[in-house]
Amino acid sequence: MQNFVHLHLHTTYSLLDGACHVDKLVQRVKHLGMPACAITDHGVLYGLKHAYDACKKAGVKPILGCEAYVATEPHTERNARSGNHLVLLAKNHQGYRNLVKLASIAHTEGFYYRPRIDKALLERYHEGLIASSACLAGEIPRFIADGNLAQAEAAARWYRDLFGDDFYLEIMLHQAGDGLAPE
Repeated sequence: MQNFVHLHLHTTYSLLDGACHVDKLVQRVKHLGMPACAITDHGVLYGLKHAYDACKKAGVKPILGCEAYVATEPHTERNARSGNHLVLLAKNHQGYRNLVKLASIAHTEGFYYRPRIDKALLERYHEGLIASSACLAGEIPRFIADGNLAQAEAAARWYRDLFGDDFYLEIMLHQAGDGLAPE
């Protein structure tokens, strides 16, 4: 598995969602020969220090990130519960600083059921970050699932215009009744 690296992964720091204990995860990543591993807990950075230290100790490159909640209105508005998922990864020190800034603002200004940011904050703090369209709860996948391909394309273009070559469409293999996913 030397050519595979997790870039969207939740640990027990994603409360009520992740099941991976950081130390066991890093041991498994090392055992499988993976050179790196990202930690992208939902809306929080709580596990980054733990993951960073465990990865460094094991000789695995830590990739620090978060699966952010991007509100569809200003993040301070209290009329939408969570927003769309977006995976953000720090590619350098500036990206890490911006990731910390976004997570802090999400908790101090945008918290409404979950810590939220918005597109205006992404425009302000996107430098040094890599973004992916996330899971089925992401903006682009939701538009696609609803059959709104024009809106999905417009959203993808917005993220590409903001992040440039550092924006990726995320693809996940899911059992959807079509027999494509392994059992």
